[in-house]
Order: sequence, then structure tokens, then C-alpha cells
Amino acid sequence: MSRLEASPRLAAWYRAARPRTLTATYAPLGVAAVIALQDGVFEPVTFVLSLVAALLLQVAANLINEYEDYRRGADKLKQAGQGMVIKQQVLTPRQVLLGAIGTTLAGALIGLILVTQSGPLLIWIGLGGVLVVITYTAGPFPLSYHGLGELAVFVFMGPLMILGAYYIMSRGQTSPVPLLVGLPIGSMVAAILHANNIRDIEADRAVNKRTLAVRFGLPAARVEYAVLVGGAYGLVGLLVLAGVMPWPTLVVLGTAPEAYRLIQIINTSTETARLHQAQGRTARLHGAFGLWIALGWLVHLLATAFLTRP
Repeated sequence: MSRLEASPRLAAWYRAARPRTLTATYAPLGVAAVIALQDGVFEPVTFVLSLVAALLLQVAANLINEYEDYRRGADKLKQAGQGMVIKQQVLTPRQVLLGAIGTTLAGALIGLILVTQSGPLLIWIGLGGVLVVITYTAGPFPLSYHGLGELAVFVFMGPLMILGAYYIMSRGQTSPVPLLVGLPIGSMVAAILHANNIRDIEADRAVNKRTLAVRFGLPAARVEYAVLVGGAYGLVGLLVLAGVMPWPTLVVLGTAPEAYRLIQIINTSTETARLHQAQGRTARLHGAFGLWIALGWLVHLLATAFLTRP
């Protein structure tokens, strides 16, 4: 295959992977890394393997979502959205399905390798994660079609993802800190999904996809978005006051103006294109949110090491 033929194919798969949503993996793994550094259990090899496995499973979830929404007709009325490679005939349904199977198996295989380096808790976290990946839009009771999407990503891409990565790097140790720090991360990642559901509210309603936005209507959905985004900052403040997170992590408040702007867009706009932009910006906000928490924490660790050296 020539380079000219290969490039469009690679571009199609890149688009199908929905790369801007992958901050949902980068952010919690970065935070898990600094918690492991603080506790003296950080291991670069297991960290990288955890990151690769988590990315593969998130890409698998995106591909399954692409395939199932097409199969169920949920993307027929969508005017904007990530992926949409089947609807626009960039990839065939069979190709996307095979890609979903391949990435799920690859992520699960790396997970099994990591189980041998940590302990049995990872089996349950991993099984739960794979189950969410598959049942998010597939199976007889797809979570996203019954208003459970936000809850699923909050739990598994917030507290449990950070705990799982920490558990792997510490070779089987547990701590309440990863779970607690995962709460604001999970809240922000749920906001990405919720922004997506607000944008697609009419298209989802037409095919009886009962997201929370569809179930409770646009006014309540706008309130939920504000609670998820604003609540993430509130949780950081509470965790700092409780001594769970060091005070330099408050640098994350520098991202609050963008959060306010996004809440304003969600509260005032009904234009699909503008809401699509807001969804993408929410993903970037989540990435920045996790990055600044990790950097603030890292500054704290470096300062503590410098001040306490003999």
C-alpha cells in the first residue's frame, strides 16, 4: 500500500478513536503518577503499561459507541459529533467493529499482564472497566441509552482509574487518597459526556436514547453541567482543606475562567455547532484540570524535598 493510500486510512482511524476525548485517560493517570511519587512507589514501566492499556480500552469504548449508535440509528439526525466515520462512509461498520474487538482484547491482555505485577483487586477493577467499555452502548441494557453514562464514566474514569493505576505502580498497595482525588477528576470527565448529550439531545430523543439530558430536559441538563464542572473545583477546595491534596494544587483554579465561559455557553446556546465546540472545550478543560493538579502536586513534592534535605 502506498503512503498516499495509507495516510487517509490512518486519518480515518485517528478520527474514529476520537483523540480529543482521550484526556479522560491522560488526566487521571497523570494524577495517579504524582500520588505514587509522593508515596515512593512510582514505577515508570508499569505506569506506561497502565497508560497504554487504559488508552486502548477508551478507544475501544469510542469504537463500540460508533458502531452501536450507527446500528441503532442514533446518529441519523446528528449534525455534529466526534467520529461519525460510519455515517460519513469513511470506515465500514465491519471495520469499526473489528477495531473495537482488537483494541478491547489488546487492552485486556496488557491488564492481565499487570495483574501479575500487582494483585487481585486489579482483576475486579479491570473486569468492571471492560464491562463498562462493552455495555456503554452495546448489549441488551446499554448504559448510555438508560441515563447511566455519566455515572459509569464518573466512577471508572475517576476514582477507580486513579486507584487502579496507583495499585499497579505500588504492586498491590491501596490508599484512600487516589479514590478521594478521583472525585473531582471523575466529575469533570462526566461533564465531557454530559456536554455531548446536551448537544445531541434532540437527535437522542428521536431514537429513544434516554440520556439524562433527554430524561430531565434541557433546563435540568444545564444545571447538571454546571454542578459537574463547578463541583470539580469545589471538591478540590475541600480536599485541600482536609489535607488530602497539597495547597499548590489550587493552581488549578487558573482554569476556572474557562469553566465559567463554558457554563455560560451551555446555559445560553441551542446551536449544535456552538454546543459541539463547547463539548470539545470541555474535554480540553478536563485535560488542563488534571494537568495543573498534577503539576501543582509535583511542585509541592519538589519543594518539600528541597526544604527537608540535610
